[in-house]
Amino acid sequence: MNAINPDKVFSPAKLGPITLPNRVIKAATSEGRSPDGKVTQSLIDFHEGFIKGGVGMTTIAYCAISAEGFAAPGEILMVRENISGLKQFTQAMHKAGGKASAQLGHAGPVATKQITGVQPIAPSRFRSPSSFQVCREIGREEMKTIIRQFADAAEVAADANFDAIELHFGHLYLVSSFFSPWINKRKDEYGGSIENRTRFAKEILLAVKERVKDRLAIIVKMSMDDGIKNSIWLDESTQTARILDETGAVDAFELTMGSSVKNQMYLFRGETDLEGMSKTQKGIFRLGVKWFGKLVLGEYPYEHLYMLKSARQFQTVVKKAQLILLGGINDYVHLQTAMQEGFDFVAMGRALLREPDIINKLKDNPLGRGRCIQCNKCMSTVFQTTNCVFIPEYATSSKLPV
Repeated sequence: MNAINPDKVFSPAKLGPITLPNRVIKAATSEGRSPDGKVTQSLIDFHEGFIKGGVGMTTIAYCAISAEGFAAPGEILMVRENISGLKQFTQAMHKAGGKASAQLGHAGPVATKQITGVQPIAPSRFRSPSSFQVCREIGREEMKTIIRQFADAAEVAADANFDAIELHFGHLYLVSSFFSPWINKRKDEYGGSIENRTRFAKEILLAVKERVKDRLAIIVKMSMDDGIKNSIWLDESTQTARILDETGAVDAFELTMGSSVKNQMYLFRGETDLEGMSKTQKGIFRLGVKWFGKLVLGEYPYEHLYMLKSARQFQTVVKKAQLILLGGINDYVHLQTAMQEGFDFVAMGRALLREPDIINKLKDNPLGRGRCIQCNKCMSTVFQTTNCVFIPEYATSSKLPV
């Protein structure tokens, strides 16, 4: 590899209309710290730990655009009634020296009636292989409502002084499920060709951009592929990125993999913690996870920088927006490799859950290595309070060890 400026990753960098203190972003990892859909002190302290630990921007995950869009317990509801707490959140991140991003989404086929109180929706009638629930086909008027709700939520984020929003167009959540021919069987202008299947996402993006203008950066998180037969793969996801990029409304794409409907380990890689996951379920579902969990979740070996090979394919397609590399980033060499490969930013998840101050450590000691072992026991904690099992004290305490 050619030598680069070793300080590049730790230097300020432009992202659309904002400037980040460095090129490291805390990726969205569901927190479970908002039992009433509102910001809590625990949530503030949780993210403040990452900012104080050295990341340039932290991302709240995830903020539902409506109560029907929740994906898991304890998530934020991004509505105007909650703006006071959201302002407290951004103020704390800014005071700590970093930036704040809010991930906006609608769970769609990832949702369950137990969480939302209503039947989940999808582009077409669809039975989820994870929840076994049948999703009903979303109607045209409902789609218009959801487009407006995305724009409303973006405006709330801007008014709450967030620096960026991340539109969740990945993991087979509602918008992403339109990309997938496995789920999307529509016969109208939102089904069929990839141009049609991208139409809903494009309409949301343009509505959001029209509402917030350049008040904050707009990041689109999208799946490159989900490891599911006849679903999303690179030949079409690169076209989706091109279509959205051509609007000029995207400041950066965060490139991800996998889904939250099936084959979840395609995103995470590493060990499959069936014992921990089964404890989050009740009755027959608990036994189902133990007996059939690997068939639904999948099993994939972990590799450092495991999304890099696929993410390279977007570098010749995306002309206007910047690119954020995610997946298997755990030490300084990985950060440097991302810069050398031409990516603008990196996003880190599990490594930061294990060591909230890993960026400060790597800045002081580039030869250091992250402690995350990809055991994925943090996955099951999403249904309570997300934490690394090697730091049990911050599952119950609001303070992260920094």
